[in-house]
Parts: sequence; C-alpha cells; structure tokens
Amino acid sequence: MKLLHLSDLHIGKRVCEFSMLDDQRFILEQIVGIAGDVKPDAVLIAGDLYDRSIPVGEAVTLLDDFLTELAGRGIPVFAISGNHDSPERLDFGSRIMREHRVTIAGTFQGTVPRADLSDSFGAVHIYLLPFLRPAAAQPFFGAEKTGSYDGAVRAAIETAALCPDERNILVAHQFVISGSSEPLRCDSETVSVGGLDSVDASAFDGFDYVALGHLHGPQKIGRDSVRYGGSPLKYSFSEARQKKSVTVIELGEKGKLELTQIPLKPLRDMREIRGPIAELTAPETVAGANPEDYIRAVLTDEDEIADPAGKLRAVYPNLMRIDFENRRMNAENSGTAAAGDPSRRTPMQLFEEFYRDRSGSPMSKREREIIGKIIEKAGEETV
Repeated sequence: MKLLHLSDLHIGKRVCEFSMLDDQRFILEQIVGIAGDVKPDAVLIAGDLYDRSIPVGEAVTLLDDFLTELAGRGIPVFAISGNHDSPERLDFGSRIMREHRVTIAGTFQGTVPRADLSDSFGAVHIYLLPFLRPAAAQPFFGAEKTGSYDGAVRAAIETAALCPDERNILVAHQFVISGSSEPLRCDSETVSVGGLDSVDASAFDGFDYVALGHLHGPQKIGRDSVRYGGSPLKYSFSEARQKKSVTVIELGEKGKLELTQIPLKPLRDMREIRGPIAELTAPETVAGANPEDYIRAVLTDEDEIADPAGKLRAVYPNLMRIDFENRRMNAENSGTAAAGDPSRRTPMQLFEEFYRDRSGSPMSKREREIIGKIIEKAGEETV
C-alpha cells in the first residue's frame, strides 16, 4: 500500500506582506501531478491546511480545488486540523465530503477516529488526531491526565484500541521530541517558550508510521517511521537551504515499510544573496538564478547607499528583506550587551530594526533625526 504524506500547507499565508497564493496554487497542482504518477492508496494531510483560523476566500477556494482534484482521481484523503486552523470550520461539510472519500477530523471529540483500508497483506488502520491542547482534552479525561501536552496526547491515544497484529498509521499535528533531542525548527513556526507543548515520540510506539505536521523541515523524530513531512513551500528565510518534498510511504507486511522523498520545485524559490550591491545587481549575478525568486539581500558595503531597496528591486522584483553586514553595523550591534534581547536595545535601535524589516531599507539620516526628536519628546512627557 502506498500513502502520500503532506502537511503544513498554510494556504493563504503572507510572507513579508507578499501573498503566497500563486505559489501555493502552483505547488498544489504539482502535488496533484505527483499523486497521479505515484497512484497512492490515500493522501495524508497532517494539519495547518490554512494559515489563519478565518481564511480569506481565495484560500478556501484553493483548498476546495485541491481536494476536488484528488477526489476526482479517486484518491482518498485523510486530513486533520493544525494549530493554525479553526477546527469547527474544517468540520463544516465533513459528512458530505466523507461520501466522496475526503475525511477531515477538525475538532477533538474524546476519541481518535479510525478509517480502515486493506491490501494483500491485510488491514491498514488510519487514526486521525487533530491538534490537541490540554484544555481540549481535559473535559474527556480529567485534569490529572491532561496537565501537559504529552499527557493529553497519551490519554487520547489510549482510546484508539490499536490492533497490534495489524498495521496502524497515525496522522497528528504536535511538537514531538525524542528524549532530550530537539528537532530542527524554523522562524515561520509557532514556538512555545520552554518546550511546554512537547510530546515525546514514545507516545506513538504502537504505530507503524506517524505522519506528523507542525514543523516545516522534513525530518524524522527518533525512529524513521515517526516523521515530519514538512511544508511544501519555504515560509521564512530560515528555511532557505531546505529541500522541500512530499513523502511516499510504501507499506509491506506488518513491520516493513519504505520511505521515499519526492522533491518539489517551487514557482519562485526563497533564497539569500550576500555581497556589495554592485556585485549583487551585476547582470551576470542576476542571470545566475531566477531573478523572480523571493530574496533576502545582505549588503556588505561599508559606505551608505542611496535607495538600496529601489536598486535591488529593479532587478529582483520580489525582494522581501534587506540586512546590512559591515563594520559600522557590527560596531552598533557590539555596543548592545545582548543583540538578540529587545529589552537591552535602545528605542532608536528597535525602531531602526522595525523600519528596516518593514521597508526593506535602512532609515535615512533625516529620518533618524525625526525619530530621535520623537523619542526625546516622548521621554520628556513620561518624566
């Protein structure tokens, strides 16, 4: 039996105020094509179908198109809600969709629902566990069992009544760790301070494969069969070096499976370029890759540049961000006791960082003077 594992579609997402809908449409069409070639017995989508709990209309239409394409090819779909989704909205119409072999588990209702498939080796049971917070599990299992994410997930799995001699697959959306090992994380993911949302991979010991969603980098957690499929697109520059893919699970008899990653090629890549502005805008540099890609430019010029964003956007129209790396900026950063600690930056440094992040270019001397006067005036009024 073949299963196709995806997750973290985040349909409707915006990155640095750029809508990703065209890129998402392109990649979902590519995934439909892969499904046509691979001919999986089912597609597993491990949560975060949307980027927001109230998605924009275009996002709803795009997900509808994607699911309709898969259903039209006769491929069953099993999906769950993630922490970005509205469980209740995903539940809407789920009974009608189930008649067309699209099963979506939005809200957790006290048990882990199961769907059954079969092949020449026997039954395959697919369990669907939506993103689960302790507060959502407490009404069913009590406060003692659900004081943590790990406890809540373990209590939910106890309701699954696994068949130990048959193949059991779990689709889940949680932050999963293996012992003290920390998985690879990205800036685009929702982070809980101190790892309080973690679930240990040992909670899934009864499953032959665990199709995880939540982390955007494809990776195994502990054993090969507990795996994050990863997002199909890059949603932050911390993902710039990642290779996005979909995972094909081939199940043999009980205890035997093979995993294959099929690479995805985006409409526009997300990448970083670094160097002096003259070098980055030189025709030979621009021609070396797709200039339509989403770009983070790190400028190393020592002299102040007039309108760096305008110069870069003339050749890289999808410039998302500009950063500067030179002696002056290093000196400013070293003057701060903890460059990564906002509480130890000056108001001017914080505002300059905010301005650069939003506009893609640094403040001019005149703008710094204006903001300096505003900060000074605000300080006088709080005395």
